[in-house]
Amino acid sequence: MGENQAPAVPGQRGTEKGRLPHVPGFARRATAGATDSPKQQGKALRLRVPRRTHSTLALADDRPDAVTAVEESSRDRVPELAPIRVGRMAASPFSFLRGSAGLMAHDLAGSPVTGIAAQICGDAHAANFGLYGDARGRLVIDLNDFDETVVGPWEWDLKRLATSLVLAGREAGASEDTCRAAAFDTVGAYRRTMRLLAKLPANDAWNAIADEELVSHTDARDLLGTLERVSEKARNNTSARFAAKSTEAVTDAEGGGRRFVDAPPVLRRVTDEEAAAVAAALGPYLDTVSEDRLPLLARYAVHDVAFRVVGTGSVGTRSYVVLLLDHRGEPLVLQVKEARPSALLPHLPAVGFTAPDAGHEGRRVVLGQKRMQVVSDILLGWTTVQGRPFQVRQFRNRKGSVDPAALTPDQVDDYGRMTGALLARAHAHSADPRLIAGYCGKSEEFDEAVAAFAVAYADRTTADHTDLVTAVRDGRTAAELGV
Repeated sequence: MGENQAPAVPGQRGTEKGRLPHVPGFARRATAGATDSPKQQGKALRLRVPRRTHSTLALADDRPDAVTAVEESSRDRVPELAPIRVGRMAASPFSFLRGSAGLMAHDLAGSPVTGIAAQICGDAHAANFGLYGDARGRLVIDLNDFDETVVGPWEWDLKRLATSLVLAGREAGASEDTCRAAAFDTVGAYRRTMRLLAKLPANDAWNAIADEELVSHTDARDLLGTLERVSEKARNNTSARFAAKSTEAVTDAEGGGRRFVDAPPVLRRVTDEEAAAVAAALGPYLDTVSEDRLPLLARYAVHDVAFRVVGTGSVGTRSYVVLLLDHRGEPLVLQVKEARPSALLPHLPAVGFTAPDAGHEGRRVVLGQKRMQVVSDILLGWTTVQGRPFQVRQFRNRKGSVDPAALTPDQVDDYGRMTGALLARAHAHSADPRLIAGYCGKSEEFDEAVAAFAVAYADRTTADHTDLVTAVRDGRTAAELGV
């Protein structure tokens, strides 16, 4: 040992200069004087994809017409429910947008993207945000629909959200200037929130903008009264309330407990064979739930299964409600909902994204939801029923939502800012906020461009809706209205 060589110390690192090697799965250590920070990388993307180009709406020559698109998206759904789906989409241009995520993805495939990947909702319209209960029954607000979730371009979610604000504003009776301002404010809130998250320590950014801070953060004070009313209604929107309205007592001679009551076409009883298949699928579902929740579920017994029609875009998918009762006869209702491949999948390669094989579509939906929400349903899981993939979640878990088309004109932009901030928070869980913030920048150039796109696409959607309504009126497409 040389004169100046220190003796070995147990546990001392032996790597060069005493530094640990890079650990896969973690970020690489920043080096002094580095010029390729995520923020700088985001800014550099402006040269390849100028922010102003996001105003572009370039429709492909092979774009399907509205009726064809609706018919194609109904493939492999329950055939007899197709008229209900068409009827709900024909209600308004905003309703049409809600049911046409695949058609909009087809159109967005011709728009510019930065290539920054995020876990996206895939159907981030204004009605897919809402309140729900956490594990202790406290209300949180976030994105709440993930049927189409994939890893894809963050811009697609934002453009769909901005477009939906224009259409909802028009339905609410707002002026064109107000509708465009709502789209502009939605994008501005997204951009400013992303910049805020980019400046915070990583752990703080992950949980930033608590629900109680949303109104002040987004200057959405005109929404306070509406949010309070929705919250009060949501607190009573529980499994127990649903079960009280939708089930009846069963006599001891029939086995006791409760069972669902037919309420066609929305709720209907199923055959014993179909009910048994759904109930049996709850066994494998338990393997996908967090182990600490299994003792809770073990205190419930399965009593009945029914088929229930849901949503607008989801109409026609196989969806069941399962009635569980505890030792006191108190109910817990689970929803077992078919998980179809995301409607975005065929259009992602056109913008340089290739989605990996999900393995199980229910798993894709559940993991996508957990990646985007700050707080998720504690009973989320997935299973397979008669060879088809399904997701499983609590039904009526204190859920509540704002109907954006029923807002007053002066509330539409407030709602846009709030949902824009929530979308930024959701994207920042999978995409580095420094990258997106670096690209969007401080100016309003990006806001202006996406707002222009939103107005143009809202006009396109309105024309599509008119085509669908004409087809219904002429008898070319069957529709059951008002259901």
